[in-house]
Amino acid sequence: MKLAINNSDSIGALASTLCLIHCLATPFIFVVQSCAASCCASAPAWWVFFDYLFLTISFFAILKSTKTTQSNFIKYALWSFWLLLLCLIVNESIGVLLISKNALYLDAVLLSSLHIYNLKYCQCNDNKCCTN
Repeated sequence: MKLAINNSDSIGALASTLCLIHCLATPFIFVVQSCAASCCASAPAWWVFFDYLFLTISFFAILKSTKTTQSNFIKYALWSFWLLLLCLIVNESIGVLLISKNALYLDAVLLSSLHIYNLKYCQCNDNKCCTN
């Protein structure tokens, strides 16, 4: 059971970290790239696809992690920050509210940190300590 817990939290932490890197790299990639004003107005569809890919990977990692953690705080925190990340990404795609990108960065860092905390929090010596 320990291997499954480590994998889901490791995958979740990795997905959140890659999401953060993806978000941080976006402005630099499009500023450095020389193109016409019309193509730089928004990110290409293939680039936006990564937002939803990381979100999907993170969903399944959280699903697995919340089934195996003992901490109710971790369960609620992981789902809360994932839901916030979903709302921020959807809002960024459709532009309903003007929200600072810092909120997205902070949420990705917190989600990754929660996965890492859960990795350290639930270190099992046997197969029964982390199952619900």
